[in-house]
Amino acid sequence: MAERSKVVVIDEVAMGRMIERLAHDIVEKNKGTEDLCLVGIRTRGVYLAERLARSIERFEGVSLPLGVLDITFYRDDLGIIDQVPEIKGSDLPFDVTGKTVVLIDDVLFTGRTVRAAVETVMSHGRPQKIQLLVLVDRGHRELPVSANFVGKNLPTSKVEKVKVYFSECDGHDGVEIIKNNE
Repeated sequence: MAERSKVVVIDEVAMGRMIERLAHDIVEKNKGTEDLCLVGIRTRGVYLAERLARSIERFEGVSLPLGVLDITFYRDDLGIIDQVPEIKGSDLPFDVTGKTVVLIDDVLFTGRTVRAAVETVMSHGRPQKIQLLVLVDRGHRELPVSANFVGKNLPTSKVEKVKVYFSECDGHDGVEIIKNNE
């Protein structure tokens, strides 16, 4: 049986600082908050989006529209995966037409999740612009996708896993690289 090793690459304090910096970056790059909305990709992208929204509200005094995407029906591996995916549904309680939509996810890897998320957003309207924010970009793209906002670039091998933890669902915050040692 292969042994696993874990390395903490982002602790709770660093993650908090990173989220604050990303919130400021969103507002700065978009020259304010007008027509801006945040959309988290299930599951951990939602927690990240909620934290970014709270941060922006603290320093800008503006409550941004916040949505949730379930990309299940837009995945390109539905016929390939062995398990039946759990469908939780999207919740976009606002019109995305004409807005700047910031798609938010925890880890950017192959780009396939982002492709599905863009399709999901487009099925709800025609945004003026779609931007991508990720906490961690680990490389290994299979599609031509790059993030507008990145918390940390984290070069990894394909056999390593990047695990992001949020206190809301995991009991603590942080990012680890998990490697199977054979």
